[in-house]
Amino acid sequence: MNLQDTLTSPPPLENFRDAVPRKMCTDCGISRTSNPARCGTACQFIKPDYETQEHRVHGKARDKSGQSDELFFGPFKKIVRAKMAEPREGAQWTGISTTIAERLLERGKVDAVLAMKPDPEDRWKPLPVIVTKVQDMKHCRGMRMGYAPILALLEPAMEAGHKRIAIVGIPCQVYALRALEKELGLERLYVIGTPCSDNTTTENFYQFLGLLNEKPATISYLEFRADYKVELRFDDGRKQEIPFLKLPISKLPDDFFPLTCRTCVDYTNALSDITVGYMGGQGDQWLIVRNERGQELLDLLGDDVVVSEPGTRGKRQKHVEGFKKNVELAAGGLPLRSMPDFVRPIVSWLMPKIGPAGQEFARTRVEMKAIETVLHLRNKMPAQMKNMIPDHIWLLVKNYGLTKKDGE
Repeated sequence: MNLQDTLTSPPPLENFRDAVPRKMCTDCGISRTSNPARCGTACQFIKPDYETQEHRVHGKARDKSGQSDELFFGPFKKIVRAKMAEPREGAQWTGISTTIAERLLERGKVDAVLAMKPDPEDRWKPLPVIVTKVQDMKHCRGMRMGYAPILALLEPAMEAGHKRIAIVGIPCQVYALRALEKELGLERLYVIGTPCSDNTTTENFYQFLGLLNEKPATISYLEFRADYKVELRFDDGRKQEIPFLKLPISKLPDDFFPLTCRTCVDYTNALSDITVGYMGGQGDQWLIVRNERGQELLDLLGDDVVVSEPGTRGKRQKHVEGFKKNVELAAGGLPLRSMPDFVRPIVSWLMPKIGPAGQEFARTRVEMKAIETVLHLRNKMPAQMKNMIPDHIWLLVKNYGLTKKDGE
C-alpha cells in the first residue's frame, strides 16, 4: 500500500499561497492561508507576548521569581521522565507523542490530528498531513528535518468539518496557533508540543549528514542525545555514536541555522498542553504537563507509559560561560570549536560523567539558547531586540554578564 494513500491527503502546497518572504520566518503556514496578514500578530519573531499567552492558555504566566523552574521551562503542573512500556516501531524515542494522538482519535476526543509524515520521495523531509484514522498515526513516527507549514492545514481541516483537533508542533508553530486560537472557532484543541532547538532546510540537513558519513543517503536515524552524543543508525542496521565535541560544526556555513532558530526564545514549547522531549531525560524523555488538558493527554496512556521523577547532576555555570565565549567569538555565526584535536577525546569521555545531567542539563540548554538570542540579535538585528526578547530571557542571561542596554 502506498503511504500517500493511507492518510488524508492535504492539498498540495502549490495550491496554497506562496510563503510571504521575510527575513525572520520558519514557514509555520499562516502566510500560506487566506489571510496572510495575520502573521503580523501571530508570529513569534515579530512581537511575541508570552506572558499574556501563558496566562490565557494555562491560567497563569510563568513564575519569574527565580525560585521555580518555571523561569526556565514555562508554566507547568509537573515534570516527569517517561517512556512507553513497549516502544512503538519506527518511533524516534518510544512513541509517546504519536500514541497520545492515536488515543485521542480512538476515543473520539478529536476528529483530526495535524502532524508530519515523511515526504514519499524523501524520508527526512516533513510533509504536513491531516490524520483522521487511528492506524495512520504510525506513519507520523520519527524525526523529520526542515520547514513544514503545518498551520496551512488549519483551513482545510475546518472546511472538512473538523472542529475538534489536535496538533503535534514545534514552538514557532504553536505560538502562532495560540495567537490565533480564539478566532478559529474550534470546539476543542489539544496541543502536543516538542522542544525545538535548531531547525534548517532539508537540503542543509543533507549537507550536515554528508559531513558525518561518506554515505549520507544510508542514514535512517539521527538523535542528539542527553549523554552528549549523536546517535546515527543506518539502513543496514549499523549504529554509530559521535560525541558532540567531535561534530564538524566548524565546517558548516554561518547561515546553516537561520537567524530565527538562533534567536528563538521558546526551546521548551511553553504554550503546548504537554511538551514531549528529551531535554534532560537521562535516558528517557521528559514530559512537561502544563495544564489540565496536558494531564488529560498523559492519562490517555494509562499503564502503557512508565513514569519516574527526573534526576539532576552537575553544575552548568562554567559550561554556559564557555558557550557564551564561543558565540561571542563567532561574531554572529555558529559557535566556534577552538579545542585542540588531541584534547577532544579526553573531554568527550569526561562530559557524560561530570557534565550537567537531568534537570541541570535542561537548564543549561535553556540558558544557552537565551544567550544565543541576545548575542545574535545584537549582532544582526539590534532594532528588533525590544520587541523580540521577553523579560524572562533577560533574567536567564543576567548571571552571565548580559544586561539590557538602552533601546533593547
